Amino acid sequence: MTNVVAAGVESGDSGVKPEPIWRLIAEDLGCVKARDPAARNTLETLLTYPGVHALIWHRFANALWRRGFRFAGRFLSWFGRLVSNVDIHPGATIGRRFFIDHGASVVIGETAVVGNDVTLYHGVTLGGVSWKPGKRHPTLEDNVLVGCGAKILGPITVGAGSRVGANSVVIEDVPPGVTVVGIPGRIVRDIRERRMLAGGKIDLEHHLMPDPVGDAIRSLLDRIEFLEARVTHLQGEVTGRTRPSRQAAE
Repeated sequence: MTNVVAAGVESGDSGVKPEPIWRLIAEDLGCVKARDPAARNTLETLLTYPGVHALIWHRFANALWRRGFRFAGRFLSWFGRLVSNVDIHPGATIGRRFFIDHGASVVIGETAVVGNDVTLYHGVTLGGVSWKPGKRHPTLEDNVLVGCGAKILGPITVGAGSRVGANSVVIEDVPPGVTVVGIPGRIVRDIRERRMLAGGKIDLEHHLMPDPVGDAIRSLLDRIEFLEARVTHLQGEVTGRTRPSRQAAE
């Protein structure tokens, strides 16, 4: 399970003393350089990364939300969206060392729970599928990576260490340590088949991602080719048997 409560950033009356906001923001800044080769130094990251800006505003908005200042939290969240193009509801629970790469058009709903060391790329939606109150957005456990444009919908759980491929649509629970791609999302690789880089970094060679739909189409094409060859062979046998019969009749 996700360690958001253990990190001390859980919303509501969990009984856990929240971490100081400055410490959470310092960790958010520090994790960027480890996950983005384009990040050169902390000052540049702080001033030029919209994903970091969105998260800073969310840390303050969430603190207001948890203390009952709901309008102030929503207003601060709106301002963060205005300046960063990232929409994080102030009620969303975000863990430590969270990184939104590029930041554009990311949406995180009110009851979403994001664990520690999670990475999202641009265009990701953690959305709901119901208008009913209560838990209606996803939970991402620790060390999850979500590719650009992916949609994770409903009160489902994406297990720790899992990866969601770009533009996938996930509507069911995902076990820990697997890779999910497609619409709807399907498991294509478990953690034992995943190539890990030095220092435990995730391999981002997305062009080597399995293509289950393409594999299925290739299998169908091979089968069709075999069946066509078989039909042609059978037609030749039938033609060969009917010709002597016609000659004898003449």
